[in-house]
Amino acid sequence: MASGNTTFFAPQLFIPSGITDISFYSKAFDAVELRSWRNDDGSIHVAELSIKGAIFHLHEDRSAKGQFEPNKINGVTALIGLFVEDVDAVMEKALQAGATVLSPAQSFDYGYRQGNILDPFGHQWLIEMNI
Repeated sequence: MASGNTTFFAPQLFIPSGITDISFYSKAFDAVELRSWRNDDGSIHVAELSIKGAIFHLHEDRSAKGQFEPNKINGVTALIGLFVEDVDAVMEKALQAGATVLSPAQSFDYGYRQGNILDPFGHQWLIEMNI
C-alpha cells in the first residue's frame, strides 16, 4: 500500500445503497478488504480494498452529490484498467465470480492483450497486459 508522500490513484466505485456482499472483488481479482465502514443495517458505506497493493474504494451511491452507481445512469463514466499477468485467467475467474464479458480477450497490434468485463455493480473493467 502506498503511503507518505507517494502519489497514486485510488478510484472510488459507487455501489447501490444497501449492499452487504462485496465478495465479487475478492473472488474475481483476489482483492483484500483493508477496512470498511458499515451502516447500522450492516450495508457498506465505504470499503477500502487492495488488488496487489493497488487501492480502490467502494462507496454507497451519493445521488445528492452527483455520485451515482452505474446502473442508475445506464452506463459508466470511467473504465477501470487493470493490468495483470494473465488476462485470460483473470477474465475467467471474474466470469466465475459473476462478471459479464463485454468483449473477449484478444491481442492487439499496439502490444496489449485486453478484454472487457462488467462487474455485478455495473462497473466496466478493461483487463489488460503487455504482450
